[in-house]
Amino acid sequence: MYRPILDLPKTKSEKVWDWIGGGIFLASILYIIIMWGQLPDEVPGHFNGAGEVDRWGSKVELFILPFIGLFLWILLGLLEKAPHMHNYPARLNENNVEAFYLNSRKILNDVKNYCLIIFAVISFQMVRIALGDAQSLGWWFLPLVIIGTAYPIIKGLVMNTKIK
Repeated sequence: MYRPILDLPKTKSEKVWDWIGGGIFLASILYIIIMWGQLPDEVPGHFNGAGEVDRWGSKVELFILPFIGLFLWILLGLLEKAPHMHNYPARLNENNVEAFYLNSRKILNDVKNYCLIIFAVISFQMVRIALGDAQSLGWWFLPLVIIGTAYPIIKGLVMNTKIK
């Protein structure tokens, strides 16, 4: 199977989204740290499909999403650097390998940064709800997560069909 290791620099779009996703994610961690002293002992620990709190837990739980986000940031960042390890159709060859690698890496980059932004939004809202400044994530949150996660994957798969 043809899988050369190529050095393809990140596109401007990927770099911009890395800064946006990473910046918002880091800002959410900083926000938790800054607000820590003002938080009650119990904060939202889980939400139902309507975005309503259905379990309260220790404020230490606020660091679960940042921990998972950091893990995803590192893991998906490493996978972005190894597009030769991704899955490709049998029609991959020396004429289209760069296009396939770039498209696959862009899918990972989009999903990684979208997850970081979603985790940041949830973290911000968990703090706001704990402080009484908000009631829920909102009914729109789950559909937005599903559509937002599926979109880059579907877009990438469609782009794959256009690669000759």
